[in-house]
Amino acid sequence: MKSLSLVSICLFLFSTAQVKSQVTEKNYKIYSVKQAKEVTINDIVEDMKNNDVLFYGEEHNDSVTHYLESKIFESLFQKYQSNVALSMEMFDRDVQPVMNEYLTSDIREKNFKKDARVWSNYRDYRPMVELCKTNKLDVVCANAAGRYSNLAGRKGQKALMALPIESKKFFAPLPYDTASGKYYDKLMGLSHDPNDTAKKAAPVMGMGGFNLVMAQSLWDATMAYSISEYLKINKTKKVFQVNGRFHSDEDFAVANQLKKYSPKTKMLVISSGSDDSFPNIDWTKHKHLGDYIIITDPQVPKTYKD
Repeated sequence: MKSLSLVSICLFLFSTAQVKSQVTEKNYKIYSVKQAKEVTINDIVEDMKNNDVLFYGEEHNDSVTHYLESKIFESLFQKYQSNVALSMEMFDRDVQPVMNEYLTSDIREKNFKKDARVWSNYRDYRPMVELCKTNKLDVVCANAAGRYSNLAGRKGQKALMALPIESKKFFAPLPYDTASGKYYDKLMGLSHDPNDTAKKAAPVMGMGGFNLVMAQSLWDATMAYSISEYLKINKTKKVFQVNGRFHSDEDFAVANQLKKYSPKTKMLVISSGSDDSFPNIDWTKHKHLGDYIIITDPQVPKTYKD
């Protein structure tokens, strides 16, 4: 059974590598809302000259997206060198020391992956982390751990306030702003449209009295706070923030929270996802989602099933 499992894993990894190697410029289209035309990765990189944060809102299992994230981040590094940093939803604030230890080669990758609680599809993000390790770039572990968002959803911010001081270092300062307006409506519509891929990126919460808005807003506020705090210390850096598209589409969530923590920070938002209309895309249907819209080829196999 062990050998069979090992063979299965090897075949899966091989097929995943094949998918990534087969992705080309034919598998995606990039649209600039400001320029009202299709553009290239280089156009986004050039646009970052006058901006501080580039949000990449992804669908977590999109193979083409992960290819593009690595390409964009590598291009940012080539252009801005050591003035580039990576910030990620996929790592929580409490594992920042583990990340730092790995980036300086003090710990082995297998220990890093275990202690940093990497996502099951970490292979999709690994190229960016390794680029940072090789070139001595910072990685910001931006999110709040699930235990805190769960507590917020069950018992509210008062329960977070009752935690020890040491624990409060790992999420946004209290009280944090909660979703309102159109973003609130979007959160409340999570359970009503199972076919909305942007909504699938949001967490699946339990039934009963769980407050989804309180929990989701903690994640949003914490990621924004993490970016803001990093930029206070590293004023010349350009931050590439990777998160589920639900966290940044329409300048909602993390993007909106960042404006509150750091009003002078200039940002661009990429909204990325596959669409059955590819490659014949009606951009008017998507242009409200961000500064740049990336539509990927739905025929390219996903890195994992929903």
